[in-house]
Amino acid sequence: MRTLVVLPTYNEILNIEPMLRALRAVVPESSILVVDDGSPDGTAGRARDLAGELGSISVLERAAKSGLGGAYRAGFAWGLERGYDHFVEIDCDFSHDPNALPTLLAAAADHDVVIGSRYVRGGSIPKWSLLRLLLSRGGNQYASIMLGLGVKDSTAGYRVYSDRALRLIDYTTVTADGYGFQIEMTFRARRGGASITEVPISFTDRTRGESKMSSAIVVEALWLVTKWAVERPFAKTRSHPIS
Repeated sequence: MRTLVVLPTYNEILNIEPMLRALRAVVPESSILVVDDGSPDGTAGRARDLAGELGSISVLERAAKSGLGGAYRAGFAWGLERGYDHFVEIDCDFSHDPNALPTLLAAAADHDVVIGSRYVRGGSIPKWSLLRLLLSRGGNQYASIMLGLGVKDSTAGYRVYSDRALRLIDYTTVTADGYGFQIEMTFRARRGGASITEVPISFTDRTRGESKMSSAIVVEALWLVTKWAVERPFAKTRSHPIS
């Protein structure tokens, strides 16, 4: 299994070094690609400095902040061109525990898509406000019902994709960002016949740096789910080439 950890960053100078060191410790055979959206705080430079020490770390710099979905699409394209066959999505803020990654990769041996899930048995979340919990759990339930996803945590951002899954999804044409990006990737994976499983994780809120998530992103995602659900009965099934 040739694995590439795709790590999107924007102003993560406080987290980039501990995250890269943690990843190198838990998945020493995996390569890491930092996809930085022009961080003014020097995140990309610090990642390059650490590459020589830690090994198998590359930095892909983009000109400006242009969304989580765009960062992952760029990272997937970079990795596919270089022959990687499994791709990890993980946040740099330690809301996703790097120590859980070996378990996700083990599940990836038998499944096209592995989702690190907060809402399956064994998963956990912080003590969120009732409103935030309702938005998260309710949004996931709404997406699963409306789109027939059959998963409990379609907005989760801790994942492993096989190269086969990315081609089934036709990831280059996925346009949503944030929560919407994760839902659209799940929807397309399910529609394309990819094997999907959920592995329980413990999710934590970031302790350093500023969150990039906003209520506007959540509202946009729910609107997109409704749009896709309305279009779904009329959409013709498309087959995507596998190579």
